[in-house]
Amino acid sequence: MLFAQNIPIDISKMTEFIGNLDYLALALVALWGTYCVFVAWRRIGQLNFKLESHQYDFLAAMHEWYLRGDMEAIRKECQGDKRAVPQLVLIALKNVSLPAARLHDLLIERFQRDVLVEIDNRTNWVNTVIKSAPMLGLFGTVLGMMGAFSKLGMQTRVEPTMLASDIMFALITTAIGLSIAVPLIFAMAGLSIRTARLEDFVSSAILSIVDWKKDAS
Repeated sequence: MLFAQNIPIDISKMTEFIGNLDYLALALVALWGTYCVFVAWRRIGQLNFKLESHQYDFLAAMHEWYLRGDMEAIRKECQGDKRAVPQLVLIALKNVSLPAARLHDLLIERFQRDVLVEIDNRTNWVNTVIKSAPMLGLFGTVLGMMGAFSKLGMQTRVEPTMLASDIMFALITTAIGLSIAVPLIFAMAGLSIRTARLEDFVSSAILSIVDWKKDAS
């Protein structure tokens, strides 16, 4: 039975076309990863107090108004504030009749659902870019090697300069993939620290808000 013969095939056009697509894919994932980091970083900054003392002063003022029974003042102060803690204060006022334990669980649930899920979506995309960028770079490396070996198979004598473009493409895509992933790894570390800080601030605030019920009783 006759099997396929080893006939050299010129795939330089194909590797060049797919290589340009690989460059485009690397550019897109780099832009998307950077955008997600920027959005998540900015969003965490919008949700959190800059200093814990600022949050403490805010909660102290809300606590004083709560003890006075001035709920309207609390609502006016919190409605225009998009940070996580003021929004949780509004939720607590709407559910003030709940037992303390149930109120605590509700505030935790709303924080996770309304805030952390949004941040997690962005960071998950960043992690996807971190994983996919080196793979796209490796794909470009394979394409470059395929192009180089195709030229070696098509001709009996190949000048090194003829292989230079394919080898350079292979190395460039690998470098681009790594240069995308490495900075994003550090950015993710920063996002993790900021997210943990936000969670600590909000957890402390929720405990304080729930304690208002005990102080008022």
